[in-house]
Order: sequence, then structure tokens, then C-alpha cells
Amino acid sequence: MCHQTVCLIARHLEAEGIPTIVLGSALDIIKAGRPPRGLFIDYPLGHTVGPPFDLDTQYQIVRAGVECLSSIQTAEEIRHMDLVWPKSDNWKLDERTGNGGDFRAHRDMIPRYQTDEDRLLAEGAAGG
Repeated sequence: MCHQTVCLIARHLEAEGIPTIVLGSALDIIKAGRPPRGLFIDYPLGHTVGPPFDLDTQYQIVRAGVECLSSIQTAEEIRHMDLVWPKSDNWKLDERTGNGGDFRAHRDMIPRYQTDEDRLLAEGAAGG
């Protein structure tokens, strides 16, 4: 789910009296979403709560998020965790240059199906 959608949901829940915290690794998007409370972690997208299998760091991040529920008193405040991605900050350069290793095909408007049966079912549902 994208950060902005999460921020909208968090604002709705807060309006209903349910405290929320939005954890994110895309600061500009979190700021644009204006969550009630936010915690920014400068990690690669998809790794907001830490590197895979690094339980200590994951616990540290989740714990900081829970603590923000009570310690952030100013609306739309976003705290920053001072953590460094363990494999170096080269991932930032890779993201800027497009060399981040994301080899997925670009999105387009051509429908794709796993099987011919899926295609036939979709075409039938669309009246095609």
C-alpha cells in the first residue's frame, strides 16, 4: 500500500480516536501525506522496518514507532530514526541512477494472465 494511502487511513483512524503511527522510507511522500504521527527510516523502499532477518533492528524500529504514539504531541510531526543501512549507503546512488536491481518489466496497459483459462475468464467477465 502506498504511503499516501496509509496516511489517509491514519488520519481517518485518528479522527475516530484511534492513535496511529506511519512508518516510512520515502520522506517526501510521507510529508505530502501529512500523517498524524510519522517515523522516517532512511532505508531502501520495501525495507522500512529493517533488513531481512535482522530481528534486533526490526525490533528497535517497531519499538520506536510504538513509543512515538505517546511521545509525539504535535500534529503531523515526523521523527527521523538515525539508522544506517548495514550494507552501505550505495543503495541511494543505485536508486538515483536506476541501477537498483529492479528488473521487473515496466507497467503498461496490456493485460497479462498466468494461464489461458485466466484470460478466457477475464474476457468472458468483460463481455469479450
